Amino acid sequence: MTDKEGARLNRQFDKIGKAVPAATGFLSWIRRPSSRIVRIPLGIVLVLGGVFSILPFLGLWMLPLGLFLLALDLPFLQGPLNRLSFWVQRKWTNWQRSRKKKDPSP
Repeated sequence: MTDKEGARLNRQFDKIGKAVPAATGFLSWIRRPSSRIVRIPLGIVLVLGGVFSILPFLGLWMLPLGLFLLALDLPFLQGPLNRLSFWVQRKWTNWQRSRKKKDPSP
């Protein structure tokens, strides 16, 4: 894990933990080095579930979560996932701002 990309990835997990407080304990446990034996198969299952998101009990949300879990152990995924995450956050923020400008609340 490169230090810079690994630190960015950890900040992304921290943001997820702040956005979903119920997941904070699980995220801190799954990020431990001792949880690698669970993290890798879980990441693979989530990626496969995201690929088959057309099925009713699976969803597209599983794909990025699985990739982020795998990126903890596969350094070549860290850079692209960090860039994609920042790009999505920037687009989401811009979209929210444009909605506020179009529909002002009283």
